Amino acid sequence: MSLNREEFDVLENLVMTASPVSLQNLVKNTGYPAEHISRVLEKLSEQGFADTDADGNRVITNEGVTALEPYRCKRAIFIAAGFGKRLVPITLNTPKPLVRVHGIRIIDRLIDACLEAGIKEIYIVRGYLAEQFDQLLYKYPMIRFLENPVYSDANNISSSLIARNLLSNAYVFEADLLISNPSIIRKYHYTSDFLAIKKDSTDDWCFRVKNGIITEERVGGEGDDIWQMVGISYWNEEDGKKLSQDIADVYVSDVGKERYWEQVPLVFRKENYAVEVRECIEEDIIEIDTFNELKSIDKAYDI
Repeated sequence: MSLNREEFDVLENLVMTASPVSLQNLVKNTGYPAEHISRVLEKLSEQGFADTDADGNRVITNEGVTALEPYRCKRAIFIAAGFGKRLVPITLNTPKPLVRVHGIRIIDRLIDACLEAGIKEIYIVRGYLAEQFDQLLYKYPMIRFLENPVYSDANNISSSLIARNLLSNAYVFEADLLISNPSIIRKYHYTSDFLAIKKDSTDDWCFRVKNGIITEERVGGEGDDIWQMVGISYWNEEDGKKLSQDIADVYVSDVGKERYWEQVPLVFRKENYAVEVRECIEEDIIEIDTFNELKSIDKAYDI
């Protein structure tokens, strides 16, 4: 039985809170009015998905946890095959995701956020200096590697092609993002979504958004509908299955090997998808694009 959006939001809030939740906190956490929350809770209780404790606080039942299962993220795929040329000279000998910032590898923070969210099925698509990623197995023995032999001849769509049959109920990460707020990695998602930062204007890759749905991907823009793209997305079961075929089709099309992987659902096959934007802020996560940016963040490199 599927949940509507309001039911999902309330159940997710209940399951992600360690203790029973008051009605006031549900209103605060979901943004829905109290009267609306009360109606949703009544329906959830009738379905056996939620209950009330002796103090009048709301709790999720085992049946409620089961109802959330179709919305649970089951795996994470890290796109980590590229060279990272803008971070030279560090990347001459080290893949960018393995570069240490304040003593910790960039990818470690992302993997730790996944594990904290209960996502334990983790794949890394590797290519450049592939063998160096083996060092991750000492800390993360659950990792599985996917090899990209054509990483130097094609854009990152080649990495998504290799992982295309794993994209249902899955996160896809650019593996070189420095995360500082692991809570932006969520265990449950109602539908496919892409992380982004609301902007008045940007010269970077961004989205135009209407009613919460991404309508266009572009480089640079300004206006009330502009969101700067963050390279973390989630794909539900249905969209993951469609991506498996659409990625393969775009890859073999004219200049398909030159495409970025997310252009498949957001540009070249966008009629097949309705991808939500999910908000984060600049303090949550950044992409270190250049060696000078790395030096500004970690003074150990400023020598």
